Amino acid sequence: MPSPTPTRARMSADRRREQLLDVTKEMVGEQGFHAVSIEGVARRAGITRPVVYGHFDDLGALLEAMVEREGTRALAQLAEILPTELAEGGSPRDDLLAGLSGYLAAVAADPITWRLVLMPPEGAPPVLREQISRGRDAVVAALADVVRPGLGPGSESPDAELTARMLSSVADESARLMLTDPSRYPRERLLAHAAWLLRQLEPG
Repeated sequence: MPSPTPTRARMSADRRREQLLDVTKEMVGEQGFHAVSIEGVARRAGITRPVVYGHFDDLGALLEAMVEREGTRALAQLAEILPTELAEGGSPRDDLLAGLSGYLAAVAADPITWRLVLMPPEGAPPVLREQISRGRDAVVAALADVVRPGLGPGSESPDAELTARMLSSVADESARLMLTDPSRYPRERLLAHAAWLLRQLEPG
């Protein structure tokens, strides 16, 4: 095995940790959780196994740290994308569509992270499913506050939580379709159909 280069030897502890998490993420994206090993991560990073163990106690700790980081990143992206309220005098439908458009753009820009969140693979650590559940609850709660007034005068939601969950499900399924078959389900097609669907919810 080649010795670490001087550049790698000078890498700070924080940068090295991030590098190892990046490598782990790539390997999970390519082969799934079962294919990841400390040896494999070290080899791809161009270092020795003791360096990996210097940052993570074992493989489980490494995988959990990667999952925690990616889940946090995904939630941060959603927090920036979700509208905080529907526009008064404007078009609530346009606000929701802009949120969906931003969501799909984020998914397209980082498909590995969003595959983990939207389609957890076999062998994923339990912390991933726990984090997804907490994240989904937070998104639904925020979206419920947004959609409670409805899409126009006199269209208040009788159950804002259910409205939010259904809209969230549409967004998540759109993202899954784009991830699994982007040629058949491009972002433009998904947004066009979402626009039609939201029009059906507007007051007549």
